[in-house]
Amino acid sequence: MYQPSSRKEADMRLDSQVLDLETAVKDGILGGNCGVISTGFGLKKLDLKLMVEELESIDMPTVFICPISLEPMRDPVTLCTGQTYERSNIVKWFSLGHYTCPTTMQELWDDSVTPNKTLQQLIYSWFSRKYLAMKKRSEDVQGRVKEVLENLKKVKGQARVQALKQLRQVVQAHGTALKTVAENGGIAFISSLLGPFTTHAVGSEVIGILVNFNLDLDSKSDLLQPAKISLIVDILNEGSIETKINCTRLIGMLMEGNDFASQNVASLSLLVGLLRLVKDKKHQSGVLSGLILLKTVCSNESVRNSFVNVGAVPQLVELMPGLNNECLELVLCILELLSSITEGRLALKDCPNTIPNVVKLLMKASENCTQLALSILWSICKFAPEECASLAVDAGLAAKLLLVIQSGYDPVLKQRSAELLKLCSLNFTDNIFISKCKLTRTIE
Repeated sequence: MYQPSSRKEADMRLDSQVLDLETAVKDGILGGNCGVISTGFGLKKLDLKLMVEELESIDMPTVFICPISLEPMRDPVTLCTGQTYERSNIVKWFSLGHYTCPTTMQELWDDSVTPNKTLQQLIYSWFSRKYLAMKKRSEDVQGRVKEVLENLKKVKGQARVQALKQLRQVVQAHGTALKTVAENGGIAFISSLLGPFTTHAVGSEVIGILVNFNLDLDSKSDLLQPAKISLIVDILNEGSIETKINCTRLIGMLMEGNDFASQNVASLSLLVGLLRLVKDKKHQSGVLSGLILLKTVCSNESVRNSFVNVGAVPQLVELMPGLNNECLELVLCILELLSSITEGRLALKDCPNTIPNVVKLLMKASENCTQLALSILWSICKFAPEECASLAVDAGLAAKLLLVIQSGYDPVLKQRSAELLKLCSLNFTDNIFISKCKLTRTIE
């Protein structure tokens, strides 16, 4: 015998996606006024299409999904086989000359469709409750953000740190919080908390908040003030791994689209801090974010000499083994940029592991990595041919170059390989070169 269950239990059945339409109706989930929802401002008809679009990422009961489009149904109809589809999808199926059930592939003895009002009402009711709950949470978040912003204007010391921490957590958890902060002047206020006398505890939380926003030009200009940049770099050098990553992301955001920012931002302290970050292989996300920023910084030619002077080249060369392809490509890109200046080529030549480590990467990672590796090898072999060409040949470069030439790589890349192979052979007789390369006359 059927026993009515509580509304809460019914909701739990819906959320767990175990649905029985008859039970759903009896439990009052559909109710007698489905299609009209109380919103707190009187009765208002909610648009199912709008709700489906705004809740597109939510998990929903599979019975709501059309087997043809794999999208939520708004006008479900049932065939004689008992299978239910979105009306527009099954009509299109029929228009293509199919007279079978798409799910079971049974021949249809009746091509009429029956509106499934019960399922339609259940879909509407389910989406309405989820939609209104989402709106309620959004309103709660907005209120919470405004409350914290007001509180921040009053408190100092540890209380300010706690308030900032609360705001950071809300901003990271709810996308709607970002809009509320921006609309209430929160970005400018939070940025104003950074300065020469700001503690690292406050600064870390401020940076953790700001990295979540798409900052406009005025906000970026404000944060590029020397005192604020100096504080951000100091925090990068001394903060936790999460704080270090946030600092690199924020600095990267400030430099984006600003050709002059590299010179203003790229202090020796920043370069040293980024080198420390990328050498910490225990935290791959830190390695990646640090390398991305280093590539951006080194794109400015005036910074490259300073980076070479802090000992970047041997540290990056030693970093290469064990890196994933994404990080490896970034390291090679940075080294290629450094090889464009005399100091960089000299540092690459003097590092004993440059040639062996770079040669190993030819034909091993991506085509882009091979291209960057060839560019670096060309720069240093051209810079010091007698010394470097011999080392490169001993490291197995010639055989690798022949593989590149015979590969399906870009013709320009293959041409550069041929030129480098010729450069390496100039210091040897043909027989000695063939012997050193461990090549046969046939390959020659």
